[in-house]
Amino acid sequence: MSESLNPQPGTPDAPEGAAPHVPPRWRTEPRFPDGPAPDPAGSHHERRIRSFQPRRSRVTTGQGEALRRKWATWGLDIDGHEVIDLDKLFDGRPVVLEIGFGMGEATAQMAAADPDTGILAADVHTPGQGNLLALAERGGLDNIRVANGDAIILLREMLAPDSLAGLRVYFPDPWPKARHHKRRLIQPEFLDLAGTRLAPGAVLHCATDWEPYAEQMLEVLGAHPLFENTQADGGYAPRPDFRPLTRFEGQGLDKGHVVHDLLFRRTP
Repeated sequence: MSESLNPQPGTPDAPEGAAPHVPPRWRTEPRFPDGPAPDPAGSHHERRIRSFQPRRSRVTTGQGEALRRKWATWGLDIDGHEVIDLDKLFDGRPVVLEIGFGMGEATAQMAAADPDTGILAADVHTPGQGNLLALAERGGLDNIRVANGDAIILLREMLAPDSLAGLRVYFPDPWPKARHHKRRLIQPEFLDLAGTRLAPGAVLHCATDWEPYAEQMLEVLGAHPLFENTQADGGYAPRPDFRPLTRFEGQGLDKGHVVHDLLFRRTP
């Protein structure tokens, strides 16, 4: 998953007497009544260009059962209503936000390797949410919480300033067509927001196998006053040991893609 802060022009008022807009059923009726909401913040919350597109793929039996069992304790909807008490949610652990975790295999591996760090994993893909909860339950990983919805609303409305010990954005949608570049997540406006939620010294870690996007990330991060490159040469970083080699990454490497990691520290 990836997000965008670019404003979307408002739609004109409906003609007098026109029938009210009825959202699609999948956005209003939860597939799991006690699980993730289909549109937690409400489509009325704001109008802007979004860089993520919810995927309506099938939820397996195991994923659905994990959602039913664990959502109430390990899941939360990004509704924008209140600021999250991260100390309470993670029993005092430092917290890293991961935006877009796919099916959650890498997230579960990182949580298992570092049980003293909480991972707040945000995505909109219901099967992935169920899969990550199943992995967390199977591995006894009580340092994972799954957030459902728009990560921009999470950052802006529900996280306190300086509250995050890190931010991870692995393989966001590259939006390769030039007319879609405005949908890419790593933009100056996003960094303005993310920088205020990261504690000084916290690390923003990005990874992508799309060369033009990696170049844009390096340029935008390198020019932002709230971030400094952890690499002395100002370039890309080697893949750190704590980031697992994901299935998605392996597929890219098999195709000859080059994966770039970027590690930038929040300045004081």
